[in-house]
Amino acid sequence: MARVLMKGCEAIAEAAVRAGCRFFAGYPITPQNEIPEYFARRLPEVGGTFVQGESEVASVNMVYGAASAGTRSMTSSSSPGVALKSEGISYCAAARIPIVYANISRGGPGVGAIQPAQQDYFQATRASGNGGFEMLVLAPSTVQEAVDLTYAAFDYADRDRNPVLILADGVIGTMMEPVELPPMKTDEEIAAIKASKAKWACTGHRLDYANRAWIQPGQWDTARMQRANEDAAALYASWEKDVQVEEYMVEDAEVVIAAYGVSARIGKSAVDLCRAAGKKVGLIRPITVHPFPYAAFEHINYDVCKGVLDVEMSIPAQLVQDVRMGVKGRCPIETCLCSGGNIMSRESVLKAVDAILAK
Repeated sequence: MARVLMKGCEAIAEAAVRAGCRFFAGYPITPQNEIPEYFARRLPEVGGTFVQGESEVASVNMVYGAASAGTRSMTSSSSPGVALKSEGISYCAAARIPIVYANISRGGPGVGAIQPAQQDYFQATRASGNGGFEMLVLAPSTVQEAVDLTYAAFDYADRDRNPVLILADGVIGTMMEPVELPPMKTDEEIAAIKASKAKWACTGHRLDYANRAWIQPGQWDTARMQRANEDAAALYASWEKDVQVEEYMVEDAEVVIAAYGVSARIGKSAVDLCRAAGKKVGLIRPITVHPFPYAAFEHINYDVCKGVLDVEMSIPAQLVQDVRMGVKGRCPIETCLCSGGNIMSRESVLKAVDAILAK
C-alpha cells in the first residue's frame, strides 16, 4: 500500500474511519484539535456523523449514546478535557459500552500548558474515572504506530465491551510522518459489526437484560454489583495476552532505558548513539502501558546492569512507579525528567546514561 504523509492527529482520525468508526463527538482543545477537524470533513464522506458538542461532558455522553446503539464511536481530547470526560467514560465501563478515545496529552496539572507532556500517566493507567474500572491503554511512539493501534483499538473495545484509550503526547499528535494506512472496512463489514451487537445494543427492540450491562443506572442490588465487579476483574486479568512491548538491545545492557511514547523514541536514538560509541545500553518500551509489561524487566541481566534509567516528560515521575515494580530492587533506578511543555532532549538522556556508567 502506498505511503502518505500525515500529521499524527489526522492519521489517528483516518485510521478510526477505516476501522469503521461512524460517529465522533468532541470539543476543541490544543493539541488535539486536528482530530475533530479531520472527522468533521471526513465522516460525511462515508455516511458518518460528526458533532461538536457544547462541552467535553456533552461530547462524551453523545458518544456513550451512539455506541449504546451499536455504532463504532470515538471521542478525543487533551489532558484537562479528558478529565471532564471521565464520568462518561466510567459510565461506558459500567454499562459495558465499547468506545475508543484518544488523549493527545499536554502539560499540567490543571489547565497547564498547551505544549506536549506525559503527565497523564496516572490518569490513564490508574484512575481514568470513578469506580476502579480498567482499560487497555495503548501508547504509540510513531505516527505509524498511532495508526495501527487506533485501528486495532476498535476491535479490542468490541471484543471486551469496554473503553480503550490511545495515549499519545502532543509531539506524536502534531508531527508529520509517512504512514501506510490500513484497509477501509466495507459497508457490509460495518453492518455485520453492528449486527453482532444486537443482543445488547439499544436499537428499538426489547432488550435482553442478561446481556445489556454489568450495572444498570441506579442499580442498588449490591450482590449483583459485586458480581459485576468480579466479572470485570476477570476481564482485566485476561489482558495479559494483549500486552505489547519493545525490547531493544536489552540482553547485555549495562544501562536500560525505560520509556514510552515520544520519550522512548528519543531514548531509542540515544541507545543507537551509545552502541556506536561502544556503550552497552538498551531500551524497554511499553506499548501497552496498561497492563504494564512487567515481564520484560525479567530479561535484564542484573549481573551486569548498573542501572535502569526512567525517561519521561513528567515531574514528578509517574512511569517510574511501574518501572520499580518491574525491577524489584535488583538494580538502581535513576530518572531523566522534564515537564510543563518542555520536550525531552537526547542530550539529557545521554548525559544521564553516562552518569550511571561512571558509577
